Amino acid sequence: MPIYLPELNHDLSYFPAVNTALAEPDGLLAMGGDLNPERLVYAYRQGIFPWFEDGQPILWWSPSQRMVLAPGKMHISRSLRKSFRRQNFTFSINNAFAEVIESCAEPRGYSSDTWITDTMQDAYLQLHEMGFAHSIEVWQEGQLVGGLYGMYIGDIFCGESMFHTVTDASKIAFIALQQHLLSIGCKLIDCQLHNEHLASLGAIEISRDTFINQLNSQNTTVQQQLWQPQTLVLDLLVLNLIDKTKANT
Repeated sequence: MPIYLPELNHDLSYFPAVNTALAEPDGLLAMGGDLNPERLVYAYRQGIFPWFEDGQPILWWSPSQRMVLAPGKMHISRSLRKSFRRQNFTFSINNAFAEVIESCAEPRGYSSDTWITDTMQDAYLQLHEMGFAHSIEVWQEGQLVGGLYGMYIGDIFCGESMFHTVTDASKIAFIALQQHLLSIGCKLIDCQLHNEHLASLGAIEISRDTFINQLNSQNTTVQQQLWQPQTLVLDLLVLNLIDKTKANT
């Protein structure tokens, strides 16, 4: 059955109301436009994000249920804590953004396609230079082995993608992200869409209205001083992230 989608125009601040998004596929709101950084920032501030594959038009989404995680609420299993102690990892913030997004764009084993197209990478590199997009890097013996990137809008971190080439490096990057977010007063991590992996780490679903209300209540000022390139020392004891109910898994 054909579906009708509003098409974006040259007005960088125009998006349909999020409550007009389709129920099937859930959250599909609009198509077209471009990935101009100004349009992207406006989209994120409205609870909208782009997600499409190479060869498709740009598709814009605002799902009815939003996957989120409060910093410090991640479930850290005993096996993950052991992995952290066993691996000789070091961590940094915004020291290798281009390399992180390029690694995230690499096709995964289950697919030869990627939604992080060259155009998408270029757009987020511009957002990084503007102080909106940020990365966490995991290093081992001087090699980048894991990381993630996302947008910091107000006091909410909107996660985009993560990668690893060494077991558990992406999960430990997620822990490192939370340590930094706790230190700067971040209220929420937006994981966007539901998946079982995120649920196993403690992420939950909230309604679109609840998410938008939280987004609207946050400070929208770009706080570049909080994201200066730096080394991050990860300390699980200081974090107090361990969920007692998961401690024996």
